[in-house]
Amino acid sequence: MAEHKDGLRATISRWANQDRAEARELRKDTRKAGLVTISEAPDRQRVIVQGTLKTVTLRPRGGVPALEAELYDGSGSISVVWLGRRRIGGITPGRAIRVEGRIGVQDNQRVMYNPRYELRTR
Repeated sequence: MAEHKDGLRATISRWANQDRAEARELRKDTRKAGLVTISEAPDRQRVIVQGTLKTVTLRPRGGVPALEAELYDGSGSISVVWLGRRRIGGITPGRAIRVEGRIGVQDNQRVMYNPRYELRTR
């Protein structure tokens, strides 16, 4: 049983280290591009942020279809929502993307509606 716990701890430790390394790499890419990180991006001002899409979900808002994605850049996350869209080619989990728009707050969650976007390669 002790060997199983040690193996599980080692696996969890590897995942945590991979997550930290990914976060460092994303922050480094953001600085290299001369952009502000999500955690530093001001609300209600036009900003450009970039990162990786963690999740992509179709979630209707007020009876209107809405494609919602979680954008993560190593410093934080925001919800990115395209109203009236059920699907956008290339918008998939794990995809690198750059978005431009205004960040607002809704239900204590930072969100950017209908941003301009650029699909990126790493």
